[in-house]
Amino acid sequence: LHFNHLIMQTTTATQLDDGSMEEEIGELRRSHPKSLAGGDFTLCDAFYFCKKGIESIVEDQVTQRFTSEELASWNLLTRTNNNFHYISVRVTIIWGLGVFIRYCILLPLRVTLAVLGLSWLVIGTTLVGLLPHSNVKTWISDLIHVTCYRICARALSARIRYHNKENHPKKGGICVANHTSPIDIVILANDGCYAMVGQIHGGLMGVIQRSMVRSCPHVWFERSEMKDRHAVAKRLKDHVADKTKQPILIFPEGTCINNTSVMMFKKGSFDIGATIYPVAIKYDPQFGDAFWNSGKYNMVSYLLRMMTSWAIVCNVWYLPPMSLQDGEDAVHFANRVKSAIARQGGLVDLFWDGGLKREKVKESYKEEQQKMYSSMIVGQD
Repeated sequence: LHFNHLIMQTTTATQLDDGSMEEEIGELRRSHPKSLAGGDFTLCDAFYFCKKGIESIVEDQVTQRFTSEELASWNLLTRTNNNFHYISVRVTIIWGLGVFIRYCILLPLRVTLAVLGLSWLVIGTTLVGLLPHSNVKTWISDLIHVTCYRICARALSARIRYHNKENHPKKGGICVANHTSPIDIVILANDGCYAMVGQIHGGLMGVIQRSMVRSCPHVWFERSEMKDRHAVAKRLKDHVADKTKQPILIFPEGTCINNTSVMMFKKGSFDIGATIYPVAIKYDPQFGDAFWNSGKYNMVSYLLRMMTSWAIVCNVWYLPPMSLQDGEDAVHFANRVKSAIARQGGLVDLFWDGGLKREKVKESYKEEQQKMYSSMIVGQD
């Protein structure tokens, strides 16, 4: 009876998932039968860890961020029940009509616009690259880039609302944003030019990268350089030191998150002393799911899903510029920027590393939880 009573009290006392370990365990210790208490360790402490373990098995904070967010109502896109046509013929007819419109009317038009936009980017930037360096060359390059991205946005039927434009990133700074999709670049570049940062690729992507860098100083790295943090930091510092160059666009999460939360920002871009311009991006999944689940869809499949959605609707908020404060290190600065983006975009602020999408939990995370509990025990002596 005491055992069952303790389980019920454990469940009741830990309803708030956002509470800290010390708060939740303290609540359990105050509510459990005194006869079970003994010394600095009490039996109910074990129930706290059991509860958290079971919760993580059922639904943890990380895994659900790498799957498409659930919709409150069906948007006539993905069929989650293949047998539904036996239940409602009317809804199936409406869905079939939507398939015809999206695949037979919208898709050909969108593909044509996308090819036109990318062709204009490659040809235009290649020709501009032949011009001598001057203000005229920079102006033409910016015009070509913005025009291309706006054509590509039309290929996605993008509806974008930009807020607080007075905080738009300035030259010589670094723009950081939460990352949901590869089209984040298209969304942001519709309202101004940025210098891109990334690894040099082959194939069609390589052709586009080589043509772009001829007209605008983008920061492309070889695969071997990407592993050299000092080389990357030096290239970034050299770029932001030149106040005539476009602001660098970086997605510090390093992977795509499903637009419900913001995960840990890598500290590299916050450690070079440049002004940071935070940007929050929030998509409306009702008209199309912009999240790229790279473990489920390759790039071609993903772009097909985007071009057969009804539309891509999103809001972009430019936040006031932020700088490293006295006595603040890069990690705390990155967390401060991340929290500001999460608050503005209505996203959940998580401390977990997005790298857990492909890697196991680091031992340091486990040791941190062990140290927290040990400090509670030692602190009571």
